[in-house]
Amino acid sequence: MTRSTPPRFDDLELGAIVAKSDVKVTRTDLVRYAGASGDFNPIHFDDAVAAREGLPGVLCHGMLTAALGLQVVADWVGDPTSVVSYEARFTRPVVVDPVDGADLSISAKVARLDEAERTARVDITVSTGGRTVLGKTQVHIRFSS
Repeated sequence: MTRSTPPRFDDLELGAIVAKSDVKVTRTDLVRYAGASGDFNPIHFDDAVAAREGLPGVLCHGMLTAALGLQVVADWVGDPTSVVSYEARFTRPVVVDPVDGADLSISAKVARLDEAERTARVDITVSTGGRTVLGKTQVHIRFSS
């Protein structure tokens, strides 16, 4: 969801949830991402290979999971070029069911404000089935207004 009016630095409040989204990831999404990224590791599309590797099922690409988290913030801020940095740690795999896919819940909260630099650190939580799948997921945004 893109905002019609971009957020202003002076209106931000520590601890405020600034963006939320629920996203369904399907096996088709995994195939599309593999084509776009060039990551054709079969654990992302082949149940037999995933099982042979001891995995609980076909896994969503970690970078796709991280990108979906960042997209929520980019949509909120309205200008992806205002993103100064982004980091995420992969803590749990996202298993993508062949029929039901995987439901991700994403929320973004203002964690730090730097008035001198006019930057905000926004912490992102990505979870599925009530379990967080990314750790220390932070985006730094520079505001012009």
